[in-house]
Amino acid sequence: MNQRWTDVAALDAVPEDDVIGIEAGGRSLALYRVGGDLFATDNICTHGHARLCDGFLDGHEIECPLHQGKFDVRTGKAKCAPLVDDIRTYAVHIVDGRVLVDTGCRAAAAVPED
Repeated sequence: MNQRWTDVAALDAVPEDDVIGIEAGGRSLALYRVGGDLFATDNICTHGHARLCDGFLDGHEIECPLHQGKFDVRTGKAKCAPLVDDIRTYAVHIVDGRVLVDTGCRAAAAVPED
């Protein structure tokens, strides 16, 4: 496993129950804070190429602002039409109040299917 931890933001810069767009490792990512936990995914919708950080976060689901498709931010799984392809997720780690994202590998999906 090739880890490339990148410091992307201060923990305080990510509001609770919200999403922000960031750049890390040459990638456009979305960083989510839900219930005190942090998640990172690709920022571009696999269907309409819209920025997910401009979408609506409801619990662990991000709704694309273009065609209202939803992804689970924990797993990247596409949850409804018109989406057919999942988004990539990334491991997140907090060190001394800083958010680090591992752009070298996909995060483990330890969340059961709904």
